[in-house]
Amino acid sequence: MESTVVVTRTRVIHPVHAAVLGGVFPLFLGALLADYAYWSTYEIQWSNFAAWLLVGAMVMTTLALLAGIVGLVRGSRQLPYVIVLVVTWLVGFFDSLHHARDAWAIMPGALVMTVIATLLAFVATWIGFSTLRAGDVR
Repeated sequence: MESTVVVTRTRVIHPVHAAVLGGVFPLFLGALLADYAYWSTYEIQWSNFAAWLLVGAMVMTTLALLAGIVGLVRGSRQLPYVIVLVVTWLVGFFDSLHHARDAWAIMPGALVMTVIATLLAFVATWIGFSTLRAGDVR
């Protein structure tokens, strides 16, 4: 009697990729909360906080996007994840440009773009952690 061994290859997320992806959503959420605080108080420092949190979110999104592209090149099937990250990066980039304006001129556009970027970051994080597995964990 012969026995055959079936080897299933799981898509493994690299720990650095997971750490970077885990930092994307909280930074966009922090920028959203700072934008909301600025919208409700018009204290200019909240606008500065939001701009710096967006810079951090863009750095993390860029690193996660690079890791996702490397994963695509290596043969994993994570195209929807990479597409959502690209859209998140684009919205975050234009949101950062909008935040570079005068603090009095950024509302309400900055708040709307930050809400969209935060929702996209949430979707990207959800897709990334639900489809990419670490080892045999299900």
